[in-house]
Amino acid sequence: MKKSAYFINTSRGPIADEEALIDTLKENRIAGAGIDVFVEEPPLKDNPLFKLDNVVITPHSAGNTKDAMVKMAMVVEDIIRVLEGKKPMYPANSPKNADKKAANE
Repeated sequence: MKKSAYFINTSRGPIADEEALIDTLKENRIAGAGIDVFVEEPPLKDNPLFKLDNVVITPHSAGNTKDAMVKMAMVVEDIIRVLEGKKPMYPANSPKNADKKAANE
C-alpha cells in the first residue's frame, strides 16, 4: 500500500493480520486505518489499535437500522411459519416478488 493509503475493514476482523496492521500503523507505513471489526470480538480493552492516533474505530453496528431490524423480524416470522408447516409470507425467491422487482426497474 502507498504511504498515503488508509486501510478500512468493516467486514470481518480475521481477514486482516491485526499485528501486522498495528506495526504498519506505528511505523507510519500507511496514513491510517478505519476499523469496525477486530480479530477478537469484542476487542480487548488493551488492544494497541485503541492507542494509535492514526486509527478511527467505530462500533460494529452499521446494520442496526430501523429498516434492517424490520427485515430481520420478517425473516424470523417466516422461519417460525415454515417450522409450523405454513408457507412463508416473504419468500426471497417468490415469482410474485420477482414481478414486483422487474416492474420497479
